[in-house]
Amino acid sequence: MRYRIQLFSVIFSFFTATSSAELADTLEKIKPSIVGIGTHTPTGRPQNSLQGSGFVIGNGQYVVTNHHVIPELLDSSLRQQMAVFVGSGKNAKVRKAEIVAKSQTHDLAVLKIQGAPLPAIKLASEAFIREGSYVAFTGFPIGAVLGLYPVTHRGIIASITPTIVPVSNAEQISIKMLKRMRNPYLVYQLDATAYPGNSGSAMYDIKTGEVIGVINKVFVQESKEAVISKPSGITYAIPVKYLHQLLKKTGIKF
Repeated sequence: MRYRIQLFSVIFSFFTATSSAELADTLEKIKPSIVGIGTHTPTGRPQNSLQGSGFVIGNGQYVVTNHHVIPELLDSSLRQQMAVFVGSGKNAKVRKAEIVAKSQTHDLAVLKIQGAPLPAIKLASEAFIREGSYVAFTGFPIGAVLGLYPVTHRGIIASITPTIVPVSNAEQISIKMLKRMRNPYLVYQLDATAYPGNSGSAMYDIKTGEVIGVINKVFVQESKEAVISKPSGITYAIPVKYLHQLLKKTGIKF
């Protein structure tokens, strides 16, 4: 019995070490493609506001994020603009951006940035990956208070499940919610913990680095402020299938 336990421990340690090495290699390749999403206000204080995460695709001039990360209105009187933050640390640069595609249903948005192309991440095929598969996601879970430092979390696909929006009482259910309940679409549920700033983060295959989903939802137990100390551990991601559909629908070509 003791021999079996020791053998299992050795095998488990081997696979853990292999997975860690694969992720480290993949992370080196994908980190230059991870960006921050927010607004730039030339006359504001602060000038830059980080709202979420994103990643570069295609020819290096398109960025994917969540629809809910995009501000509903920009203050034209302050010359406020959509912005993508690139680079790392305190030397991050601001790139002006415009929305070229969006889907509120699937909580996706595609931006086009100005300036030279950035390193891009490859999208996986439209097929769902299997439950139990190892994945990782990289973004900015607590914003950019100290600078632009991407953070990586890893876990497995815990379930492929219909998307739902839980409410505490029936009065909070809207007509839009009822329509979605009648026609839910499938999303990935993860066993890894994301935070509000992770919205729009690329979720990718640890071995290949191909994007298989976009982090879009984390359930908070009490309040946004309590999420650091009391995370729910329930995280969802939009399958890349729906991003492919959005790109085809809007005719975006690379």
